[in-house]
Amino acid sequence: MKKIYLFGLLMAGVLLGLTSCNDDKDELTDSRLTYYADLQLQGDEFMAVPVGTPFVDPGCTGTLAGEDITSQIKIVGADDVDTNTLGFYDITYTAYGSDGYPASVTRTVCVYDPSVETDISGEYAVQEGSYRYWFSSGATVPFSGYPVTIERVVPGIFYISDMMGGYYDVRAGYGPRYAMNGYLQLTNDNEIFALSGIVPGWGDSYDDFYDGLYDPETETVAYDMDYAGSMQFHIILQ
Repeated sequence: MKKIYLFGLLMAGVLLGLTSCNDDKDELTDSRLTYYADLQLQGDEFMAVPVGTPFVDPGCTGTLAGEDITSQIKIVGADDVDTNTLGFYDITYTAYGSDGYPASVTRTVCVYDPSVETDISGEYAVQEGSYRYWFSSGATVPFSGYPVTIERVVPGIFYISDMMGGYYDVRAGYGPRYAMNGYLQLTNDNEIFALSGIVPGWGDSYDDFYDGLYDPETETVAYDMDYAGSMQFHIILQ
């Protein structure tokens, strides 16, 4: 036991000597600061532009460790904004820090038709007659009663909480990440078109959206939507 104790003391002394003889020149050689680009949008993060109106990008400024790097910012999407076509356009501004790490900010531009006065905002319920249809088997699954919210963003463009009418979110019990959030366009003829839609849980969207119509007398929204290459949703909201 005594030999083991003495051997332990010897090894501890050797290790202490190895760690204490470090050259002072090695101290702090791996310590440095990483600076990240600081980007500031000029103008609003969300900009609504009437159709046919010229759009001028307000731009973005940036600094890095107190230095102006605005000229180094890369801009993607500004040239894609088509003010003759309704919808949403994203403009992304990116700059890189001292160690090459990127920093980005995004502006959304919404091109809309200010002549559309009808507002279909409201709390809706899926009506009887709604169903999901499987292309391969021909099986039809009717469903109704689930809540759907529609909110106006700008005249003629609306956010919808679930384009699938609560089928996976509520009926299947998968939760909110499996609702297809999206945006709809309403025309002066009360036709409805889809601008976008996404199911966060699966990261996919609709294949096709068609026969969309709003009936102002019954305050009913109806449309058909193909999804996942295998099914059709027929949705009636009131």
